[in-house]
Amino acid sequence: MNARSDRTPAPAAATRHELIADAALTLLAERGMRGLTHRAVDEQAGLPQGSTSNVARTRAALLEAAVRRLAEREAAVLTARERPAAARAGAGAGAEDAGAAVAEALSLALHRYLSRHRELLLARYELALEATRRPELRAVYDRAGRAFREPMAAMLAAAGSADPERHAMSMVAWCDGILFSCIAGQFHAAAPTRAALRTSCAELLDGMLRG
Repeated sequence: MNARSDRTPAPAAATRHELIADAALTLLAERGMRGLTHRAVDEQAGLPQGSTSNVARTRAALLEAAVRRLAEREAAVLTARERPAAARAGAGAGAEDAGAAVAEALSLALHRYLSRHRELLLARYELALEATRRPELRAVYDRAGRAFREPMAAMLAAAGSADPERHAMSMVAWCDGILFSCIAGQFHAAAPTRAALRTSCAELLDGMLRG
């Protein structure tokens, strides 16, 4: 990674659907699930009353729109150029080099979440809990989650994992644990540095890839 790799690109102008979904995510992060109403979304987005109802008539539709937008924004935490670089880590590389490349990419993503995407994480936690109570939202949430689990398995397979599906579950769980602990849990007061994240990730990967 070069010196500019920790910078995210400037976002393009949002459509009305995106503006409404982004406003819903902001409200979820700031006020929780009880603060998410159609009227509040209109106010947060700076749109005329009734605009959100025209896009998502029911609360269920609004929640689904928020989940889909969350997945889009989380997918952009690492650029397309950065993700394939890690996915190809195993091509012509030894296990040590491949693991280092994966640790580099994952630590970069984790550091970006903790340093500039706290709102997305809080919104995700609100939506994850709500999905446990709404089967229709659970299906949307799980479908969005596959967009992250499947690339993780492919990345670990390329790095030489003997059991990429199982290892992907462990890595996703570890990443989720780090993010939750540093945003809402025991370690919220001091987020780890990118170097510390890289070291911890490399240690975990070393055990997986050498096992």
